[in-house]
This record gives sequence, C-alpha cells and structure tokens, in this order.
Amino acid sequence: MLLPELAEKIVREVRKLIDEEIIVVNTEGVIIASTRLERVGAFHEGALIAAAGKKKLVISEADTSRLKGVMAGVNLPIFFQQEVIGVIGITGNPETVTPFAEIIRKMTELLISENYYAEQFDWHSRAMETFVMEWIQSKEISETLQERARMLGVDLERGRTAVVVEFTDNDPLSRDVWAAIFQSLSKHKNDVAARSGNERVIWLLDGSESGDVKKRLEQFLQFLIVSFGITAAAGVGQQFAAQEVYRSYGQAERALKIAQRNGTIVFDKELTLEMISGEISSAVKSEFIERTVGPILPEKELLETVRELFRQNDSLKKTAESLHIHINTLHYRLKKVEDLTGLNPGSIHDLLCLYMAVLFLEE
Repeated sequence: MLLPELAEKIVREVRKLIDEEIIVVNTEGVIIASTRLERVGAFHEGALIAAAGKKKLVISEADTSRLKGVMAGVNLPIFFQQEVIGVIGITGNPETVTPFAEIIRKMTELLISENYYAEQFDWHSRAMETFVMEWIQSKEISETLQERARMLGVDLERGRTAVVVEFTDNDPLSRDVWAAIFQSLSKHKNDVAARSGNERVIWLLDGSESGDVKKRLEQFLQFLIVSFGITAAAGVGQQFAAQEVYRSYGQAERALKIAQRNGTIVFDKELTLEMISGEISSAVKSEFIERTVGPILPEKELLETVRELFRQNDSLKKTAESLHIHINTLHYRLKKVEDLTGLNPGSIHDLLCLYMAVLFLEE
C-alpha cells in the first residue's frame, strides 16, 4: 500500500504546505522517503512506536537522546481502511508543527486512497479488456472464460448485441475520462464495456434490456462531445447468444467502417452492398478501381461529377443543380467519363461498376 514511489509523492505534496523536513516511514520503522535523501533507509524508533500505538507521537528535544534515529517533531500514523500502513513525520518545533498535523495526515490518507482506487480502476480496466477481447474472438465458451466471467461479474447466459465505438482525432484519454466513459456505459447493470486500445470502446449490450439502442448510442455520443469534445462513430451488430458474440462483433466492425466515413451510427442489419464489399480484399478492390475509374482518378472534376450523380440517386437534373452546371455540361462530362473508362453511366451494368468503384474509393 505504501511503496517508495508513493511515499516520495506524499513528501512532495506535503512540502507544498510546510517548509519543515518530512519523512515517510513504513510499519517496521524504516524511512522510505524524506526531504533529506541521506535519511532514506535509516531506522526511526519514534515512527515504530507511533505505528504500534496507532496514535500521534510528539517528540521533544529531550526524546532525541533516548529514541534512535529521531528528531524533534511530530509522528502521525497513516491509516487505510482502519489499518496503520505507515507513519509520516514532520520535523520541527512540536508547538509549531502540531497544529498542522491532522490536516497533513488527512491529506496523506487522501493521496493514498486516490492512488489505491486508481490502481484498482487500472487493474479492472485491463482485466475487462483482456476478457472481452478473448470473448469476442472465441467460438465457444471455455471453462477459463467462464471463470474469468465469474470473477468480473459478467453473465454469460445472456444474448448480446455488440457495439464498437471509435473516437476520431483525439489525444490519449486520461484515466478520469475513461472512468467517466465507463460510468456512462454502465447504466444497465448487465451490459459489458471495455476499452480496446486508446481509441475504441467495445460495448456488449444485454439482449434482454438493450431497449432503443440507437437512442442510447446517440445519447452516449452526445455525452462524449459535450463533456470532453470527443467525436466518435459507432457500428452495431445484431443480437446473438453469448457463445456467438464473435459474430455480432464482426458485424459491428463491418458497420463501423461505413460509420467512420461521416461520423454516424450504422447498424449492420441496414447494410446491403456494404456487406459484400466488406468481404472483398483490399488488393482486389484496388485492382477493381484501376480497371474502372482508374483513367479518371487524375480528373478531379469528372470524379466528383460521378460521385455527385450517386449522391443524387442517378438524377441528372438534381446532379446538374447540385454542381451548379447546365444539363448539357453534365451530359458532356458523363460522355467524357464513358470515353475514358469504357463504362456508360446509362447502362445498369456499367453504372453498378462505377458505383462499386466509388464505394471502394471512399473506403
């Protein structure tokens, strides 16, 4: 509970309040941190007495000759969960430093509690991340996974809907931010949430209590923006039994790729052509792009015209209006697209090829 690194931090923080010499001693009477480095490792009999008696010990000048390793001042036992875990000593005139004693003790105990709960949060966060990553990659529930679930309080009997939320353009998040994020995601007691690196959250919703998933996600993304200025996109899989959560996670990742394009929420059940594109390798997509729209890639105006045609659902009139060009200019550009690519936008087959190529380009 009271490692040298934490003891040194306590010395630094207390020194901001008083200018006297400060020591932190373990329960065996050994000084583990001090404003005077030469005292580290020395035995302090006064601290040992204070720890054993569980009460403050005032050391006068007269006491310095009969107690080993002490100087005039005050020694205060440090408590954590009602147990003495160390002693903090303040050197100086006892009459001068004693009035500060309880304040300094309380500050020290608060620092220790803060450090303890921070370590507990880090441990639980790492344990949950490891557990969830193993769960979403497993095609069966092993005994080891079941044991970890019991230890972490996770119910593996419930169906799950996987959600993957990815933050965009953010610096590494602090522990306090992550704590707030997990608190926001834990409003339904059977949901499971874990970080995945520093830019993703995997959220496994309890199938029996998921409610309006879209509304919950919209509220969460709004919470991120308002509270921390974090923008994010989210992909949502479909509900599966616990042993098939890997399928829901795969769907959520597929939906996230689409959501990342415009920072939205995308449900896998709403995908159609994107389902197919997700199964095609990057190499094949690149080759397809070269075979179709490759010749117009340097022609930014033509490429944007094709993109706008699809945004306007193949309406020539709306496309011309959106691009602020005459309809004849649009026909001219589409003819040039056909001449360069060999694909006629008036042909369903060729139009589909152009659409798929644009879809792959956006990925």
